[in-house]
This record gives sequence, C-alpha cells and structure tokens, in this order.
Amino acid sequence: MDRGTDRAASPSRPAGSGGEAGRVPLAVVVVDREGLVSHWSSGARRLFGIPKESAIGLPATDLLPVSGALPEERGTSLSGPHTAYDGLGPGLESSLGGGLAYPAAGRARLDVPDGGRADVLWWAYPLVGPGPERLLVLAADTAGPHRGGGDERAVERIAPAFALHTDFPGAEDLARGLPEILPSMSVGESARIVAQVLELGYPVLEFSQNDRVPVTPDWGVPRRAERKARRERLAHAVAAGEPLPADLTADDVEDLEHAAVRERLEFLNEVSGRIGTSLDLSRTIVEVSRAVVPRFTDVAGTYLREQVVAGEGFPDGVPDTTTLWHRVALEHTDEPGRWDDVVPVGEAMPFPAHTPFFQCMTSGEPVLVPRISEELGHAIASQFDKRDIRPLITGRSMLVVPLKARNVVLGFMILLRHPERVEFNDMDRVTGAELAARAGLVLDNARMYTYQESVAETLQESMLPHIPPRMAGCDIATRYLPGTLLGRVGGDWFDSVKLPGARTAFVVGDVMGHGLNSAAMMGQLRTAVQTMAALDLPPAQLLRNLDDLAQRLGDTYLATCLYAVYDPIASELHLANAGHIPPVIVRAEDGRSELFDLPTGAPIGVGGVPFEAVRLRVEPGDRLVMCTDGLVEMRGEDIGVGLATLCESAAHPAASMDEACDTIIRALNTRGGRKDDVALLMARLNGIEPHDVAEWRLPLDAAQVPRARAVVREQLHDWGLDKLADTAELLVSELATNAVRHSGRRPVEMRLVRGDTLLCEVDDDDHELPTLLSAGPGDEAGRGLRVVSTLAREWGTSRTGTGKTVWFELTLPRRRA
Repeated sequence: MDRGTDRAASPSRPAGSGGEAGRVPLAVVVVDREGLVSHWSSGARRLFGIPKESAIGLPATDLLPVSGALPEERGTSLSGPHTAYDGLGPGLESSLGGGLAYPAAGRARLDVPDGGRADVLWWAYPLVGPGPERLLVLAADTAGPHRGGGDERAVERIAPAFALHTDFPGAEDLARGLPEILPSMSVGESARIVAQVLELGYPVLEFSQNDRVPVTPDWGVPRRAERKARRERLAHAVAAGEPLPADLTADDVEDLEHAAVRERLEFLNEVSGRIGTSLDLSRTIVEVSRAVVPRFTDVAGTYLREQVVAGEGFPDGVPDTTTLWHRVALEHTDEPGRWDDVVPVGEAMPFPAHTPFFQCMTSGEPVLVPRISEELGHAIASQFDKRDIRPLITGRSMLVVPLKARNVVLGFMILLRHPERVEFNDMDRVTGAELAARAGLVLDNARMYTYQESVAETLQESMLPHIPPRMAGCDIATRYLPGTLLGRVGGDWFDSVKLPGARTAFVVGDVMGHGLNSAAMMGQLRTAVQTMAALDLPPAQLLRNLDDLAQRLGDTYLATCLYAVYDPIASELHLANAGHIPPVIVRAEDGRSELFDLPTGAPIGVGGVPFEAVRLRVEPGDRLVMCTDGLVEMRGEDIGVGLATLCESAAHPAASMDEACDTIIRALNTRGGRKDDVALLMARLNGIEPHDVAEWRLPLDAAQVPRARAVVREQLHDWGLDKLADTAELLVSELATNAVRHSGRRPVEMRLVRGDTLLCEVDDDDHELPTLLSAGPGDEAGRGLRVVSTLAREWGTSRTGTGKTVWFELTLPRRRA
C-alpha cells in the first residue's frame, strides 16, 4: 500500500448495499526506530483529528494513547471467520515501544479531539530494511462500515490479513509449487501466502536474512522460532545418523523432505560455482573431480574419450568396446598413494560390454550399484592387468554418471562411497545426473575452446614464415607471442624476402583486431607483400599498392606495416612506414640505440594517402629492431615508456641474436597487462666487404661472352673457389649470351658476390623477363635456362628501373677444418 493512500479496497465482498460498499477509511502511520512518527496520512488526520504537520516528529505513544479500552481489547477473539486472531501477541503500546518481533493486531476505544470516543481496529507490522522506518500502523474506525448500512460481521472482514481456507481453482498446485522455488518454505506457509494473493490481491513482502519476517501476521501457524529449532534438531539427527523422534508430525516429514531437496540444490549450486572458472580443459577436468569429494562421494574418477583429451573435433558415433577412455583425474579421501599405482592418471583403456561403465557410456544414463559384490568386483578387476583393484572397490557403493553434451557422451565419472557411508540412492542418482550434465557442458565448452584455439593457432603458425637465420649480409632472429586474451590469434606478422643484388627486405605488420578474421587478413597481406617485394618495388610504391589491395578486399580491416630494404653492398637501409611504430637502430660503434624518425604515414586500408620513403646509412654490425605495438603498449601506461624500454633493452649486449631477442621480450613482457599478440624481428646488418664483390661491363658484342667466362674463372681463382669455376663459367656463358642478344643500347653489367653463397647477376636493358621453356631434341631455343635451372642452387629474374636482372646462386664448397 502506498504511504500516502488513506483508503484501501476491502478484501471481502461489499459490506452492504448502501454508500460506497466495501470501502473503509484507513489511517496510515509510520514510526521510526526512535519511536517518532515519520508519516501521518490524511486518513490519520481525519480519524485522530491531528494535522500532519503537528504529528510528524512526535512520539507515537503520545498520539495514539489507549485509555478506557474495551474489556476484550487485549488478545480479543473477534467474531466471524477471523478466529486466527485468538491470543495474538502484545497490545498497541508495546508495539509502539519498539519491541515488536511479529505482526500484531487489536481493538481499542480511543479518545478523539471532539470529546467523543471511537472504537478502532489496529494492525502493527514490523519493518525490516536499510531505512529508519521500523513500524507500520494501520487503524480504522469500526463505525465506518455501519454508515453504509452493512452487516456488523463485515467489520471483521476489513482486517488486512487473509483467509486460511480458500476454494480458488489451482490454489493447491500453486501452494505446492512455491517450496520448489523457496526450499525453506513449508507447504502450510505456501498455502497461507497463496490464499492472501488470490483472495485479497495483496502482495507479500518479505525481508530475509536468516529467516523470513512477513509483513502480514502469521495467523494460525506455530511460532517460527520453535519451528525452525525443531527443523534444525531433525536435520542434525539425520546428518548424525541418530534415530528420529517417535512423535514425528506431517510437518516434520515435510521439513525433512524439503531439507533434503534444499541440501541437494545447495550442493549443485556450490558445484556449479566451483567448475568452469576457466576454459582450460585440464584445469576444468580437475575442478569437476574435486567438486564432489568428499561432500558427495569419497572417490571420483573421471574418464574422457580420446578425441576430447586430444582437443580434436567432436567424437562421432556411439562408443563401443574398442573405444579408448583416458583416466584424466582421480580424487579420493583414502590415504595418499593408495590408488596411484593401481589406477594411475593418464592411463587409457577400453571397457567390456558387461561392465556398468559400458552401460553408462552407451545408454547415456546414470548407473547405480548400491554395493559392489565380490562377483562384480572380480569382473571390474579383470580390466586391470596384473593389478588387483578388488580391495579398493568391493563393498563400496558406486554411481557411474555420463558426461554428455549435445546428446553425445564425452566421458563418465565413477563415484564410490566407503562401505561405512550410506549407499547411493535414487535421489543421489538424480543429483549425480544433474551434476554430470552441468560438468559435461563445462567440459564441452573447454573442449571446443581448446579445439578452436588449436585450429586458429595452427592457421596462424602456417602463415608465419620460417626465416633462415642468415641471409646475404645479415643475421636474423624473430619472435612471435600470441595474445593473452580469449581468442589469442591476432593479425601480427613478420617476414623477410630475398631481393636481387644481395639485398633483403624486412617487413613487420599488424592487422587491427583479433581472431580468425584478422589472421586471415594478415595472411592475404603477407602474401601480397611477398609478391610485390619479389618484383623489387620501391618501399613507398609497395605500400601504395598494398593499400590499394586492402581497399579492394574491403574496408573492414586496417593494418599497419613497416617495410625496409637492406643493401649490404651499399650499407644502406631504404624504409617506408604505414602507421607503424618506428624501428630501433642499435649502433655497433658505441652501442647507442635510438628510434629512427621517419614519416609515419597512414595505416593500410585508409586509402588515398601518400607514403614516403627515406634512406639510412648503416655500418657493419649495426642492428635493426622492428616490432608490433603489442610489445610496447600497456593498458594504463604511456606508449613512450614502452618505446624507451625497447630502446634500452635492444642496446643490451648479447652473445647471439636469439639471446638479444629474449632480452627484449623479458624486459617488456614481464611488466604485466599485455593482451595483444607480438611480432619481433631483429637483423644484424653485417654488410658485404668490397673485396667480396666483383663487377664488369660488357659491350653489346657476342665476342664478349668468352671474356665473361674468363674473368669469372679468374675471379673465382682469386677467391679460392676453383671448384666452382667450370659450373660458373657455363652458367655465365648462358646468361651473358642472352643479355648480349636481347639488350638494346646499354652495355651488359655482370657482378659476382661472395657471401654465404656465390651470387652471379647479369643486367641488361630488356624489360621482357625470360621464362623456362620445355625444349625438345630439335629445338635451338630454351636450352640455356634449362641448364641454369638444373645446375644452379637457385635462380630467378626481376625487373629493374632500366630493364631486368637474371641471377643464379651456387653453394660454396665446405672449408677444411
């Protein structure tokens, strides 16, 4: 009822035919914890003749005096159907005194300001809550209904209580249903509440801590404290295995049943809170096993199908006698080590058709064995080669429950109780089935997450390159760290590409976002970069083309990219940036490290933005460090702190490139808070010494081909590579002949480079790239490149700004120790 409401609908039929039948003026008064009036309705003003502004803040006992009370006003027995008032509680004065623990009601004759006296019915309700209000008092003049000419018996129907017996259709079903939602509620309490709601239309408001205190009087029901104490004594007797009292009542039996149901629900709720705290499959398995020991069982063994343990796809088909089941967890209350040797965790085994385990796994239903007999114990023990399990299981009560998800059995749990403990019963079977159902869903979630994560990581690993530790004039080391968030797959990548002229391209990129879509987009961009790098496009032009490609692929994703080309002969880096964090250069001369300032550019995918390239002079031994922002960015921390740590750790002396990478990872990955994936590429720029490079210019004359063979043989002799002279002469002759024949005006340029391999390059001004053809016995063309392809370690072609380059590599002979 609203505090401001001074009239209330009668809970009964109309009191009479005249006036406003069934409507009774009510006085509503609220008293705070100090005993002072905090609310005084207009109905109270009319009934007691005191205005609201005068009543608020005064002691309630001064405003509601009881004098000249009727002889029956204390503990009166009101006539009519409300006999439940009999012998109820204290009078109004004690109620106002703050000592009211239960709702109370009474009848009094009060003095009113006009000198008269009024017969008043009153009801007092204790209020429990965070506010200062502690008591609600309702009062009504008993003469109110008579003004309408109604029957005096209708006076008794104005009480804001309810009938204990109603004939509303479905009331009994509702009364039985409430205890299923509120296990501590008895059927009697439920019937009382249902009757109030159905007959009167009043809601029941309850504030619950250790017990419920209703706003409405608890007519006809034994004292809650006594009922609660008896329930506790019965529950203790059941838990301790003591005999129950002989004077059990129907309410006692009802309470015991409700206590059992409540305990079952509390157990399931507790188990649900303890399992599924992570998506790690192994951790979830342990949580499921530990959740039931020792409260529900003394031994819990968990078995899963092989595909589930391996993190593979969902197992197909119904299990059979050949299905392998892995024992993944075992929890027990026995002395340590008793079970370990006989049933070790990690063992895989099938189960024959005559066992309860096979019955459970094929039917998908729990199997209850009240006591394991000698015969059954022998049958189970036959599965364990040279291990006698009978002393551990014989005489125990066993419950086998399936772990299912989407109607497929993923595994099962074997639950055993000590012989001294009460056997598993049908209620335990239901509890076990519910427990297994919840555990099965949790395990399946962990299995699916593990499987999807494995697929995603496999996909990403397949997209990340396997970069050789050495390329022409440089040493390379890389690191990749997956993200720490769910869906750890991301769009970070690194790569290196061999270019003509003994050059190497380095690239690090980051597709914004996480998950399979980002990884797939990363794979497309990485492939595009490799393709365009092989065409020897300048860095700025490559990023321009990559941005155009991203636009054609869609505007869903953006990416940052840093692209650098290292020329070890010219000792130069050529770099361009598309929204990526800058690289770090570590100088070999003094160990100083610095962020290389170059134009940042816009991310790939923005479209229509120019990119700029810059050149940087480097010296042999300098190091280039490129990484993605996941390494230096930390939530709640300025990125400048991470970049400074990157520079400092990159300058730290290291015995090897791998150690140098690990130093950077340790410095930046141990700060905590990293969630993004990380790609790191470090290159030590060793350069190629001038005495390892030889160059010649050949005029456009076929007579120059023998000269080309001669100078190559002579140079290889000077380098101590005579073993390669014959092969090198033959291949140079083929390339020089083609160049002289197809070149236009510019002389042919030839270069030998001695590094980890012997590289030979021939340049001319013809833009048409040669292709490998199938030459028949009578064909004159196509044989030269076939020879090159057969004898060379590796060969290729690429366009240049003035024409093309055709090159080949030969493996250097091993040096004698």
